[in-house]
Amino acid sequence: MLHNIFLLFVGLLSLEHVSFAEVPSSQIVNITETREYAERMQNFTRTNFEHLEKMRNRSIRVARSCKDLRDRYDEREDGVYYLTTGNGMLYQTYCDMTTAGGGWTLVASVHENSVYGRCTVGDRWSSQQGNNADLPDGDGNWSNRNTFGTVESATADDFKNPGYYDITAEDISVWHIPNNFPLEFWNMEAAAVLRYHTENRFLRLYGGNLFQLFKQYPVRYNVGSYGDRGPAIPIVYDHGDKESTRMLYGPNSRNEFEPGFITFRAINNERAAMAICSGVKPTVGYNTEHYCIGGGGYFHPEQCGDFPSFDYDRLGGMQGWSAPREMTEAAVLLFYR
Repeated sequence: MLHNIFLLFVGLLSLEHVSFAEVPSSQIVNITETREYAERMQNFTRTNFEHLEKMRNRSIRVARSCKDLRDRYDEREDGVYYLTTGNGMLYQTYCDMTTAGGGWTLVASVHENSVYGRCTVGDRWSSQQGNNADLPDGDGNWSNRNTFGTVESATADDFKNPGYYDITAEDISVWHIPNNFPLEFWNMEAAAVLRYHTENRFLRLYGGNLFQLFKQYPVRYNVGSYGDRGPAIPIVYDHGDKESTRMLYGPNSRNEFEPGFITFRAINNERAAMAICSGVKPTVGYNTEHYCIGGGGYFHPEQCGDFPSFDYDRLGGMQGWSAPREMTEAAVLLFYR
């Protein structure tokens, strides 16, 4: 994956001199993706007033979700759109109009600015107030109406828009996209570390969104004992599979979960709560701080943060409890439909 991303950026330097006849067949896909990136970048950097007018006109659409835009206006293009909340608030977000029929609304992203930070500034999905047992909910952003960030910087910082609590949805989609990857290229196949969605309409059982789900399953320190988790929902892979998911976490972690699920509100052995176990379901051991994201306000001293203890062994990944950098250096984008 990191090799593919590298090719997308630096391969542009020699692209015009490449002949497909001179390239091994195994690399043709990478070169094709590099050419696609080059064409998109050229179009993006050139001022296109027709495109700008089209983007501006999207603000006149009246829709509460990307699914509404698809169904009411037959919008089929991935990109940034305007949505309106039930209270009339207008905001921008990204719509995935391609995956599994489209209509997916980006509502949040979880970005770890430092896996070695311990609930410091920037850890909005756990606590920015330090590792404090007297603040068991931390910042509480999994179940409040705070919003932060912008859609264009969703892979460079945390992001949460009003759709997180305003949209009534049935399913969720998750994209792991490398940090700082430009929005215009998120939907490229080579961009994804992992992509999947649910299709069993499970959110109907939990209030229609994550805001309501986490009211039922609070992400709070000492709210329960280890193994006392929320729902674990089967997933459909859009990029990746069960085996590649397993390899995105540390060797020790792989013995504790079953891939092919998304799990909500996991609790570890120290009674710290984590919000989402992406792509996996904890089954034994419950050292979930090494493979689940987000959290309340208190963890073991070596675990606190949005990616609580993803590089516990500080080995840069793929050893002990440490996840590979491919995972620790990617933002987790959350979509509703």
